[in-house]
Amino acid sequence: MTDHGYASGRLDLPFVGISTFGKRPYVADWDTLDADVAVLGAPFDGGTQWRAGARFGPRGVREASTLFSFGHAGAYDHEDDATYLPADVRIVDMGDADIVHTATEKSHDNIETGVRAALRAGALPVVIGGDHSINIPCIRAYDGPEYSGGAFHILQIDAHLDFVDERHGVRHGHGNPMRRAAEQSYVSGLTQVGIRNVSSTAREGYADARAMGSQIISVRQARRMGLEKLLDSVPAGVPVYITIDIDAFCPSIAPGTGTPSHGGFLYYEVLELLQGVAGRNSVIGLDLVEVAPDYDPTGSTSILAAQLLLNTIGFIFHARGQSPTLVP
Repeated sequence: MTDHGYASGRLDLPFVGISTFGKRPYVADWDTLDADVAVLGAPFDGGTQWRAGARFGPRGVREASTLFSFGHAGAYDHEDDATYLPADVRIVDMGDADIVHTATEKSHDNIETGVRAALRAGALPVVIGGDHSINIPCIRAYDGPEYSGGAFHILQIDAHLDFVDERHGVRHGHGNPMRRAAEQSYVSGLTQVGIRNVSSTAREGYADARAMGSQIISVRQARRMGLEKLLDSVPAGVPVYITIDIDAFCPSIAPGTGTPSHGGFLYYEVLELLQGVAGRNSVIGLDLVEVAPDYDPTGSTSILAAQLLLNTIGFIFHARGQSPTLVP
């Protein structure tokens, strides 16, 4: 009989206790991290160009994630006939990077420090934003001794290209992260999926993105391509960093975001893409951004984000055979 931990402890229902991510252990001292997955909150939304509120994303996603905290022996998926996130996949919550109001660089530096701590511990960094500018310090953290896996590809799932170089001196807002990433020598290319409709990036930004090694795929193009061809847009066998903007999804299922864009993905379209990438590539990091809970009184956007993160972590470690090794 499987031991779910109930006989030896409390029932610990989702609405009981402190809302860490998935009700996993909280580790305040980052020098003592010992885990396979380290979840970091990045509650910064000073890079937004319209509606703020993503600073409450980490709190909202953590609270929503308690819905999926039943049991301690993993989650069985009858369609895949697989048990995801068994007890030997150790997940911890690092808490939040310190955010200094009005100070983008200081806040970004603090986020980078947290990601470097996760990498130094050999854990998979999973960062919850915050606006999409928090991806800038996340990617910066891979330039150093904490990561030795070589050049990697970025998979961006998003409604917006986020490839603005500079506007009025702004280079580190939520319209800039993919441009800043593409400039790094250790980023080998980008696959940008879900990009659609009126965008925050001008036409020349699209030309720059393609010239700097990006493939740009809209929602309609992705649907025409089908899953297998879409997966082929990510180079097989290379390390991949995944960044997910919740506005990649249709606002009908994810209204809680600062810049909603109609015509987005539905749940399984993104989930199957992530499962496929996890099976073909070594995923070295993951962030999910732009959840702004106050725009969604139902809480469904936060639940979507939490469910997507937990499933993706499950896919990654199932593909690794529950091995704690970050890079093959």
